[in-house]
Order: sequence, then structure tokens, then C-alpha cells
Amino acid sequence: MSYPPRRRSRGFRQAASLVAEPIRHAAEGRGFAVARLLTHWPDIAGPDIAARARPVKIAHSRGGFGATLTLLTTGAAAPLVEMQLPQIRERVNACYGYNAISRIIVTQTAPTGFAEGRPQFDHAPAAPPVDDPKTRDAAQAMTADIADPALQAAMTRLAMLKLSREGRTNRKATK
Repeated sequence: MSYPPRRRSRGFRQAASLVAEPIRHAAEGRGFAVARLLTHWPDIAGPDIAARARPVKIAHSRGGFGATLTLLTTGAAAPLVEMQLPQIRERVNACYGYNAISRIIVTQTAPTGFAEGRPQFDHAPAAPPVDDPKTRDAAQAMTADIADPALQAAMTRLAMLKLSREGRTNRKATK
């Protein structure tokens, strides 16, 4: 018995219907049975909580009832999120329609995670050159043959830094 070929839909489809299935699979992989918790987090948790925390995963216990929701927040906002955990739990359970979440864990880290995040290291500002007339004259003598005035000024500053650093090193060695 052969079935007639399935008719393909013609015309335009809503964009949401095109991405609904991949989003559902990705959300279920992280434990989210209802993807609405991810996609409408600011509406569910409220704008103040959504600005400070976001849901990361839901873990279900083996034989117990209720799941554990893990929220990601920065270290500074963690105490504020901790104070609002009962309200967050009520709002999330209202999204599910029953007491799906029994516990919430707050994780404090950078919002980008370990792989993407890089610590910010600010370099210490360079020590200003010692404004010694002898050092300045020696640096200007070294850079006198440079024709470009901007380059000459930069090289003079570099020479002053180098000469003043050598002077400090020699003073330490003689003490």
C-alpha cells in the first residue's frame, strides 16, 4: 500500500515556527522542559532580576520531586539575587504551572564564562621621566638627527625614560 506523497506547504511561514524545533532540542539538553523560561526570562523574573541573573540549567534529582534551577550572576549582584530567591521560585513555578522547581542555586562568575572571559589586566602607568636637565639634554642630543617632529618627541621621551632608569639602577648598585 503506497501513500500519496506528502504535500509541501506553500507560502510564507512564521520565523518562530522555523526555529522552534532546534530551540526546543537545545533547551531540553540543558534540562529546560519549557523553553519559555529561557526566551521570556525578563518577563518571568522581572526586569530587575533579569538584569542581575540568568538561568543556566535545570537539574532533576534521581528519585525526588522538584528540580534545581541554577542561576548565573556576578559576584556583586549575588546577595541581591539571594534575597529574592523565594519570589524567583514562585515566578518560575508559575511559568511551569506546578511546583517544578524546589531549589535554586546561585552561581557567581563572569557572565561570559571561563572559556570566553578574559581577566582584565590594566598595565601600571609608566613612571614619568625624571625632569633632570642633564638627562633631557642627553636625550635631545641622541634624537637630534630625526627629521619628523612627532617621532623625535616620542624618541626623546623614550630616551629620557631609559636614561633615568639607568641612573636609578646605577644609584642602587653603588649603595
